[in-house]
Amino acid sequence: MTKLWKGKDIIGLEEVSRIDFLVPLFGEALGTFLLVLIGCASCVTWNPDYPPMVLHIAFTFGLAVAALAQVLGPVSGCHVNPAVTIGLLASGNCSILKALCYVVCQCCGAIAGAAVLKVVIPPAAQTHGLGATILGANVDGGQGVLMEAIVTFLLVLVVHAVTDPKRPDTRGWAPLAIGLTISVAHMAAVPITGSSMNPARTLGPAVILTEWNNHWIYWVGPVLGGVVAGGLYKTGLRVKSKEDDEASYDF
Repeated sequence: MTKLWKGKDIIGLEEVSRIDFLVPLFGEALGTFLLVLIGCASCVTWNPDYPPMVLHIAFTFGLAVAALAQVLGPVSGCHVNPAVTIGLLASGNCSILKALCYVVCQCCGAIAGAAVLKVVIPPAAQTHGLGATILGANVDGGQGVLMEAIVTFLLVLVVHAVTDPKRPDTRGWAPLAIGLTISVAHMAAVPITGSSMNPARTLGPAVILTEWNNHWIYWVGPVLGGVVAGGLYKTGLRVKSKEDDEASYDF
């Protein structure tokens, strides 16, 4: 007998087998493609004497996600981040197969975005990287994992809160709230880890540059933070009601 979670299939076989499921998959690939292309472009150092400011990078990523959420939210939920998808899986708001398909499309979109960025950036500017995330000076692996887990925990917690249909006070604010959360997290974490918060965002440049130093940090930290945030919101922070139906976290 098929196991159900809050009245819906936890496996999600019926959901992913429909032809119209290709539309949200395309939305996730396109959204992550644009996020990596535009976001990582803000990290490129054109002049070694004037590297990009943290504020510049923070608002580029934050506003990019806010814009994408406004467009792609009704299409796929605009996760554009494996940690967000896995966090929603942990809270019971995303089926296993849907999460798997989303993560694959997000990673493919991120790699494509980094590849296009490599094409449009002159070789002279590429000597300083293509927005790859690296640990700050004297930051070790454990500190990197902890920082990535904390900022991603905040992001996934906010995603759950502002898209909870049982919270009318947040209605219409989801894209802006999530974008500002990403911006403020970047302001804090860019000097420490580069502030990935998104394994796909780190994977794209890593594949194109074939640089894998400390890459594991940007999977373990965000996924851990996302899972804890999803579980915490599901068990202790979500708004309670008489009809405790599964929430839909599509914008």
